[in-house]
Amino acid sequence: LARTSITEDWMNRKITNLEYLMLLNTYAGRSYNDLTQYPVVPWILSDYSSPSIDLSDPSVYRDLSLPIGAQTEERREKLRERFEAFVDDTIPPFHYGTHYSTCGYVMWYLIRMEPFAAAGVNLQGGRFD
Repeated sequence: LARTSITEDWMNRKITNLEYLMLLNTYAGRSYNDLTQYPVVPWILSDYSSPSIDLSDPSVYRDLSLPIGAQTEERREKLRERFEAFVDDTIPPFHYGTHYSTCGYVMWYLIRMEPFAAAGVNLQGGRFD
C-alpha cells in the first residue's frame, strides 16, 4: 500500500525523483549502513561525450529496458558470446562477472571521506592501494 502511495506521489510531483529512488532503495533493503547494500541510482543518460546536451531530446537518455552493460548491439553480442562460451561443471553460464554495487565500488567513489577511507585501507591490506 505504501509503495503505491509513493509512486502516486512521484507521478503527481509531490516528491522528487531522488526522493522516489531513495524510497525504492529503502523498500529494497538498501541502506547507508551496509556497504554491500548501499543505495543505487540508475544511469539515465547515454551521451557522456558532448560538451552540452539537450535534456528534452530523447536520444540523450539510455534505454532503461536494458542493463547498462547492454546498451549497444556490440555489447549485447559480447555478452551473448561470453554466456555461450562459458563451460564449467559447477558454475552456470552468466552474462556479468561482477555486480553493479560492491563494497569496493562504494569505497572507491567515497574514499576521501571517513569512514570509507579507513574501510578502503582495511580492504587493501592496511594501505592505500
